[in-house]
Amino acid sequence: MDRVKKIIEDVHDNGDKALIKYTEVFDGIKIKREDLEVTKNEWKKKAGSIDTEFLNILNKAAMNIKNYAEMQDIYKESEMDNNGVYIKDKFIPVESIGIYVPGGKYSYPSTVLMSAIPAKVAGVKKIYMVTPPEKLNSSVLRAAEIAGVDRIFRVGGAQAIAALAFGTRTIPKVEKIVGPGNKYVQEAKMLLSDKVGIDMIAGPSEVVIIADEFQDPEWIAVDLMAQAEHAMDCSSILITPSGSLIEEVKKQVQEEFSDRIKFLKVADFN
Repeated sequence: MDRVKKIIEDVHDNGDKALIKYTEVFDGIKIKREDLEVTKNEWKKKAGSIDTEFLNILNKAAMNIKNYAEMQDIYKESEMDNNGVYIKDKFIPVESIGIYVPGGKYSYPSTVLMSAIPAKVAGVKKIYMVTPPEKLNSSVLRAAEIAGVDRIFRVGGAQAIAALAFGTRTIPKVEKIVGPGNKYVQEAKMLLSDKVGIDMIAGPSEVVIIADEFQDPEWIAVDLMAQAEHAMDCSSILITPSGSLIEEVKKQVQEEFSDRIKFLKVADFN
């Protein structure tokens, strides 16, 4: 907590200079101030290199998220006249949000879609994205393009959250910060929640699946891996009376997740 506080104070006092310093300290990357923001040319070039099959997946996911967001009633205004007492609920979207897209071992284009698209549907005017520089790949950039992100900055960690909360010479100050991240990102969001709106304190990622022998082992394996990929200390557990189901699920689990997924065989569910 003290380390995160110092980072926040440093970004508040020194802005981009602090971001450049922490990018080298934590990401091992030397970066100039003018390179903190991803240029439109770089964005377009990298986003265009994604393969057709994965692009179709992103587009389908984006449409599903958009349809669900539009279906919700929370954006609709309502009014009532109760014996001369006039009451009206008015929906007013925030002007800007910042999306934190985690780095780590994997990249998360899904985070971009699920954060930016509902904001667009709600009427948020400006959407900015921050993400550690080593995970700025074609899938994340294409997802940002599809979802309507306005600007992208290659900075991660607690320092990125502080930059969005206070604003720097390069990164605009926002009204709300959304998106998951490691414990340092979550601590920064918590410490800054009196300065800027946040979605929630997320994590840790854990899942327990209880299933019998009639369930689809592929779907179970996907659910287990989806949580296991978030961090090395995640817990993904399958509880079942079926030894054969355990063996079938193990066949579907990719080797890199095998040490993070646990299997518990019980006698029965009665």
